[in-house]
Amino acid sequence: MPALDDPQTRTAVDALRAGALRWFGGGLVAVVLGVLLGAAVVRIVENGGARPPFAGLMVVALVVGGAAVACIGLGSLVRARRWTVALARTEWRIGVLRIAGPAVVQVEPLGFDEFVDEPLRLQLMSTAVWRTRAVQQLNGADIRYAEVSPKEWLLTADGAGTVYGARVARRR
Repeated sequence: MPALDDPQTRTAVDALRAGALRWFGGGLVAVVLGVLLGAAVVRIVENGGARPPFAGLMVVALVVGGAAVACIGLGSLVRARRWTVALARTEWRIGVLRIAGPAVVQVEPLGFDEFVDEPLRLQLMSTAVWRTRAVQQLNGADIRYAEVSPKEWLLTADGAGTVYGARVARRR
């Protein structure tokens, strides 16, 4: 059964997509507000009024910051789409999550033998501290994991409400 057919997975991917849309939409709104503020300041100055203090700085901050946030949201939307396609063609595997370091995890597949088998070592992709801590709280828990590409994996657990992206960790 494809991983995307699982109702929990579908909900988690939809939540991920909704978050990406919020970032993208918020960035676009900030850019539009920056442009409108710039136009308002130009109109005020053309009509002989005093230039509002810090208006130029606010325009630049809104446009540049909004553009950056919109790019982050667009990247998240692309990633969510790529993950959705991958989950539609692969199945979840069951394993146990072990914390191997800051943002580094090991997944021990079902039936793992520490003397024979090699665990899957992954580096979390998230830069958000709260997401990293949420994964770290799953230490020792049964998780589901799926391969997106040879170097990228997705992790989730019952009740997590989201999927976590990870890349194959490089050996030291």
